[in-house]
Amino acid sequence: MNKGELIKAVADKSGLAAKDVSRVFAAAEEAIVEALKAGDKVTLVGFGTFEVKTKAARIGVNPATGAKVTIPASKNPSLKFGKAFKNIFN
Repeated sequence: MNKGELIKAVADKSGLAAKDVSRVFAAAEEAIVEALKAGDKVTLVGFGTFEVKTKAARIGVNPATGAKVTIPASKNPSLKFGKAFKNIFN
């Protein structure tokens, strides 16, 4: 399912227009991104927690040449699903 299909499915289930659902989805996405940029976690009880995790710099190996390469530190968004959400599938 892609974003468009998700919007259509939510519109069908909620009885709202797809155009309205699309605006709500975009606003929610923007709010989550802004919170993560500010260093906050976003917790949706029963679904999961969005947060930014920091990876430390490390040494990697170029598989083609065998040369050691420094991989810089980076920040990556992550989503940890909640227990209630996981239990739906088990």
